Amino acid sequence: METEQELNAKILKITMVIRDNYPELHQYLNEMPVTIPVDQNPEVNVQHLKKYYDSLVAIFRNYVAEHQLNYINQRNAEGHL
Repeated sequence: METEQELNAKILKITMVIRDNYPELHQYLNEMPVTIPVDQNPEVNVQHLKKYYDSLVAIFRNYVAEHQLNYINQRNAEGHL
């Protein structure tokens, strides 16, 4: 199992990739459902960080796949193979 530090590093890395390469996607990160429990004293643990990281990866992969499909469809419509 990954440590808290490893997960934080992975979260930072994917967030930076999104911010630098897909700024149009970055705006939606603040709108993600909160993955930290709603308690008076919420505890951030490895499971919460893993869930948040997995959410970031899913959003990133889905966006990139859709972006690539749109690009391919646009190129095909222009007569490029």
